[in-house]
Amino acid sequence: MKITIITLIYLLFPILIVSIFHNCKLMQKVGTVIMAYAVGIVMSLSGFMQMETPELTANLQSVQTWIMNIMVPLAIPLMLFSCDFKLWTKSLPKTIVALVGGLLSIVIAVVMAFFVFRNREIDKLSDIAGMMTGIYTGGTMNFFALGSALQVDPTVITFVYTFEMLVTFPLIMFIVGGGFRIFRKILPFKDEQVIAQASLTGDVEMRDVENYGNMINRRVFPRTMLGLLLSFCFLAVAAGLSLLITGKLNELIIILVITTLSIGASFFKKVRNLPKTFELGMIFILVFSIVVSSQFDIYSLNFKALPLLYFVLTVMICAVLLHLLFCRLTKVNGDLFTVSLVGLLCSPPFIPPVVGAMSNKKVLISGIAIGLAGYAIGTYLGVGIAYVLGLF
Repeated sequence: MKITIITLIYLLFPILIVSIFHNCKLMQKVGTVIMAYAVGIVMSLSGFMQMETPELTANLQSVQTWIMNIMVPLAIPLMLFSCDFKLWTKSLPKTIVALVGGLLSIVIAVVMAFFVFRNREIDKLSDIAGMMTGIYTGGTMNFFALGSALQVDPTVITFVYTFEMLVTFPLIMFIVGGGFRIFRKILPFKDEQVIAQASLTGDVEMRDVENYGNMINRRVFPRTMLGLLLSFCFLAVAAGLSLLITGKLNELIIILVITTLSIGASFFKKVRNLPKTFELGMIFILVFSIVVSSQFDIYSLNFKALPLLYFVLTVMICAVLLHLLFCRLTKVNGDLFTVSLVGLLCSPPFIPPVVGAMSNKKVLISGIAIGLAGYAIGTYLGVGIAYVLGLF
């Protein structure tokens, strides 16, 4: 009975979170993923996740594994279907420069931190490095996708995400609270306007950012379900290829195949125009977030976790500073750097609030385009980094 209740919380609370997010402006600044993460942490800290017998514990872990293994592979296509990568043709070269700067910065920071910390008794440090690469190139979705693909222990995933939030959350609050003005002073370059019509800006805002209104509208819901059906088809194809190649369900192969198929599908207008697929994908990510964070074990957070904390903080701080330096050297202006940082580190849904705080909608499309490109690139880059560093 208790496992049934926990499962219902996993599946239903994201709907409550979405409702609160949709109706409360304060929660829109906090973000749905952080809210979901908080729910899971409360479940863990309250002792509600403790089972009476080892058999029940094993049953709960089985349920958690099944949910995690399904949610991310379904979320990836749904969140990529609505991405119009042709937006790059409507952006100035500085947008690409800001993206490349972010990618180079996280790669340099991760590789440097790996060699500094590789003798500090951190298990599977190369896989953690891959996850950190993913979170700076697509935010939560890539982070969890890589954690699943690389088969990182859920407790480690929770630790890494918690430590990463020690940097990310204050950084976002700093930016929204006026910190972007400091970036403007550090990067006082000409404000080159993104080439885009107002109608295109409106399209991007409505399609690519969390807008949960009218999801169950009778004209919208059936078309959203078509996107979900296509996601299931991609999952089936990926699973089939995995079985064909390895003789088993290899999560790494499944994630990479699904990502590739999803990017390809996004170039078809009929797929790209399926409504609310991004939002449905986010709901699946929220389910995953609650499951992962509910596995957090505070009693295992002791001095042994400190090297991991230092590794995460080193990567995050160095990546941000290197990205800032790169933009200084390439004369990217402060507002474009800000949205590129937020788009890569936190994903596109965080762009509009930041753009609103800066009162500069000219960089809206650039920020969202960079974030979407991060979704597409991050999984491949994270896997590559994990593989290469795993050789040392």
